[in-house]
Amino acid sequence: MKFQPLGDRVLVHPLEEKETEKGGIILPDSAQEKSQQGKVVALGSGGKDNDGNDITFTVKKNDVVLMPKYGGTELKLDGKDYQIMRESDILGIVG
Repeated sequence: MKFQPLGDRVLVHPLEEKETEKGGIILPDSAQEKSQQGKVVALGSGGKDNDGNDITFTVKKNDVVLMPKYGGTELKLDGKDYQIMRESDILGIVG
């Protein structure tokens, strides 16, 4: 399935969290927090400012980004989990 975000939206694939803590304890899926890092998979066409000028994206495809803990919209495409959000909701680029 092909998916193209619209406007200033970004499609992000959350990266999986490690299953063990520093002490070596393995946590079940139900006890793990949702990953806040993800890889940018697709970008929309961009936004417009109040004067109608194009706003270019700061992030680009394959960037690893820090996402808000409770933001974006979760969706499933071809059996994989993704989040779609506005670029302004992304907290930063990792690395």
